[in-house]
Amino acid sequence: MSLLRSCKFLASTSSFLSSTRNFSKSSFRQKALQNWKRPSIDELGVPKDAWRHVYDRNQSKFNTQLLIGTVVFGVSFSAYVYVLDPGMIIDPRTVKYSTILPIIKKPDEEALQILSVESEASVLEEEDKVALGTSELEVVEELEVVAAVASSDLVVEAVPAESSPSEDKAVSSEAESVPEPSKETNAKIAPLAPLPEEIPYLLIGAGTASFAAFRAIKARDPTAKILIIGDEERLPYMRPPLSKELWFISDETAKRELKFKQWNGKERSLYYEPQAFYTPVDKLEEQKNGGISVATGRRVVRLDTEKQVAYLSDGAEIKYGKCLLATGGSPKTLPVLSNLPAAVEEKVTRFRKVEDFHNLDKVLQSSKSVTIFGGGFLGSELACALGQRSKLGLLEVNQAYQEAGNMAKVLPEYLSEWTTEKVKSEGVNVLPNSRIKGVKMTEGGRLEVELSGSKLETDHVVVAAGVEIDQALAAASGIQVDRSNGGYLVNDQFECSSNLWVAGDAAAFLDPQLGRRRVEHHDHAVVSGRLAGENMTGAAKSYTHQSMFWSDLGPEVGYEAIGIVDSKLPTVGVFAKATETDTPKAAVTKSNEADRSISEQMAETKVVETAAGKVEEGGDEYGKGVIFYLKENKIVGVLLWNVFNRMNIARRVLKEGRSYDDLTEVAKLFNIHAPE
Repeated sequence: MSLLRSCKFLASTSSFLSSTRNFSKSSFRQKALQNWKRPSIDELGVPKDAWRHVYDRNQSKFNTQLLIGTVVFGVSFSAYVYVLDPGMIIDPRTVKYSTILPIIKKPDEEALQILSVESEASVLEEEDKVALGTSELEVVEELEVVAAVASSDLVVEAVPAESSPSEDKAVSSEAESVPEPSKETNAKIAPLAPLPEEIPYLLIGAGTASFAAFRAIKARDPTAKILIIGDEERLPYMRPPLSKELWFISDETAKRELKFKQWNGKERSLYYEPQAFYTPVDKLEEQKNGGISVATGRRVVRLDTEKQVAYLSDGAEIKYGKCLLATGGSPKTLPVLSNLPAAVEEKVTRFRKVEDFHNLDKVLQSSKSVTIFGGGFLGSELACALGQRSKLGLLEVNQAYQEAGNMAKVLPEYLSEWTTEKVKSEGVNVLPNSRIKGVKMTEGGRLEVELSGSKLETDHVVVAAGVEIDQALAAASGIQVDRSNGGYLVNDQFECSSNLWVAGDAAAFLDPQLGRRRVEHHDHAVVSGRLAGENMTGAAKSYTHQSMFWSDLGPEVGYEAIGIVDSKLPTVGVFAKATETDTPKAAVTKSNEADRSISEQMAETKVVETAAGKVEEGGDEYGKGVIFYLKENKIVGVLLWNVFNRMNIARRVLKEGRSYDDLTEVAKLFNIHAPE
């Protein structure tokens, strides 16, 4: 019956459509079309009726046609659907809904390997390309490498722990919720699988130098298989924010995840790459397009440079094709602080690593006083960072050192004195000309520190006295050490023996302008790591680049330097009045990059001739300026005080190696007298 009704309906619809077509083909319309011709503009007559009447009539006609078309389409479509499948016309009131709960499965390795890190990885990738200072051609090559790496099935290195039957039961229950992931998903990784017996590229040390090296290796050898071994339980990360920006955040979650805000407010991570970037060690050998793996919590104790084998403290052995030593250094301690009683040792921090930051931050939550030993870069940066708590009345901050002023080994005396007053204004109790003679525990559980000429009580002591190289590894491996500078001796290509290179703090290298030296700064780790990585792939490049370093005493005062900056050398300073744009915060806001190694590569410096400045030998105001360090009347070092992103000019001045009669003329190159 339903089929019969459908046929009748279609027949009636067809008849209606036929009548509509006949209407459009009526004799009246046909006759009108035959006699019609397009009139000229002069033949157009004036309507006899009022324009409003004509408009309403035409509008009524158009509306009628639209209504007929809509009705025809709707009726035709309904009939079509009803004839094909009457069940497709659903009454919403008859629909019954049911809730289906998801089945919660036990997390497996594959699930742990998928992280939402694409956005952060892309940002870091672009920043790191600039940090490594590649040319346009090298950047193109590196982008191709990144594409190849992305197709090599990079996954997260994680080994889930075995759970008990009771845990399995709890996980499988629909009533239980999935626990939140660890707050440090980008930080610590679980113990790795057994190490490969042989690897083409072995990088010992998981810091900035190794990071720069593996990027350079991948740029020249896209299918390279690289293994990084680090003694920390962390992926490669940058150290400068540990004494600067990280202390200016109050969000505890951000601290745990090691996310900090640059001086301009932009948030970023301390880690160069997230976990998802790296390949699990046990899957590295099977990767067709190669990959980079990180074995954390492991330590290399000896190298056989002839057999090319690395021996680890846990008994593992790895044969390598090419090897890089980028072990950095360990924090120095003061002789008087050696062999302390356990109770006193717990209240002493030798600041260097992420764990030191976390531990110190936790200790200071319940402390009333902290004393920092060291007046150099690290000690002064920490003092200013912690001084903000002193201003709020939360913490007493002391800084003691044996020099006459802050950073007295680097800055001229007049500028060191000015800097000391600046540190005091940040809420720090500065104790210059102070040698530590002893530390002991008081009956109240505090520390009594005996200084030359005074005593003070404090809750915690922080040692910031530089780093020293691991001499034990060199002795066990037969690696030659530079007795003067304390690093591993390398040639101009940063190679210390056959198929063994050194980069970063550990390298005692030959500077073409300044002779053999060792540098403990972030930018040098980037430059030397990149060069070593390129030479590990056969580039055979010599060191020609002058690395720089920087230090910020908070967001308002900072400096950048290059070459030999030693306060014992004769200096000439040219200063100008500072503006609001002459601060670290303003520099970071302009470049949108806190890492000065990156921003100085991004800067396009223009030399502008301006009026000569005044040579300052004293005074109490030093807004911004340039300090030249001289040796045999030649410039061997340049320090830019609140002048940023001018390193290319300073590097050129050093390379020329000339003597100048009037250094104010040289200062013009830095454009310190012109507004930004």
